[in-house]
Amino acid sequence: MTARVDRLWYGAGRPLWFLWPLAWLFRWLAGRRRQRLLGAGRPPGLSVPVVVVGNITAGGTGKSPLTAWLVATLQSQGWRPVILSRGYGGRASDYPLLVSNSTSPAQAGDEPVMLWQQTGCPVVVDPQRYRGGQWAIQQRLGNFLVCDDGLQHYRLPRDLELAVFDGKRGLGNGAPIPVGPLREPAERLASVDYVITNGAEPLALDHPEQYCMTLQPQRLRHLHTSETRSLEWLQGRKVRAVAGIGNPQRFFDTLSDLGAQVRGLGLPDHHRFETSDLAIGPDEVLVVTAKDAVKCAALAPRDTWVLDVTAELPASFRKSVLTRLAALTSTGGDAT
Repeated sequence: MTARVDRLWYGAGRPLWFLWPLAWLFRWLAGRRRQRLLGAGRPPGLSVPVVVVGNITAGGTGKSPLTAWLVATLQSQGWRPVILSRGYGGRASDYPLLVSNSTSPAQAGDEPVMLWQQTGCPVVVDPQRYRGGQWAIQQRLGNFLVCDDGLQHYRLPRDLELAVFDGKRGLGNGAPIPVGPLREPAERLASVDYVITNGAEPLALDHPEQYCMTLQPQRLRHLHTSETRSLEWLQGRKVRAVAGIGNPQRFFDTLSDLGAQVRGLGLPDHHRFETSDLAIGPDEVLVVTAKDAVKCAALAPRDTWVLDVTAELPASFRKSVLTRLAALTSTGGDAT
């Protein structure tokens, strides 16, 4: 499925050109929805600053690692961030849902559980993220809201917007869904505060605040025992790599660059795993992403390892974003 998406949306051509009427309808409806949600009926701003991390393309780009980086940066400055998430792929009996040790990915979705494990900060799941934000403030969970994947959730007022792109995929073929991957036209980027490219080179965009982010492998962590090993352990090792993320090939390439002999299986984003997905061959070890690990513990074989990665961004971006965030907290947030 992922390879098909890459060919249809992220190649040079537009094989689905015959769906242009649907694409223009999608763009028109998205524009009308944005105008309506930004109009007179928009709810009032929240009493704490709100930062939104998102993208204008469908599929994974590295939003969650950037969210985790942003949370760690806020924590280092003494702020108490709270992550807001829609909880894609999960279904809870009641919302808002505060993620805890007893919360499963089936309830909250895989990314909220992963972010809670990685950051230790409160994670509130609610399809209505404005309601989730209000609840977080009422419960005194923190003094800063970071919304993971909420660029098009216009009902949530925001003070700062960060748009993230996969450096290899970029804008794809530049067409709206379903002909291409665009949720919104490229012109939308003119109104975001930062454009972050997950890759070594920035996109060819005219934006004053554009930076590159790299995902740096840190260690291997045993899924069942939490034992850790250095990355050198992968050199020459036979690895069955399984990934249900937006761009599995990026994960496979990382493992290959670390010296592993990779046999990869790419699955759709937020895939619900079955035991057969995680089968390994003779002399192989299974390596999965941190996002997939939260769903695999009960199904994965004994010899399963998690590749932990962290986002790295330039010092100039850290300085710029801290200046903007400090201005927000000094004014209480404009919530515009």
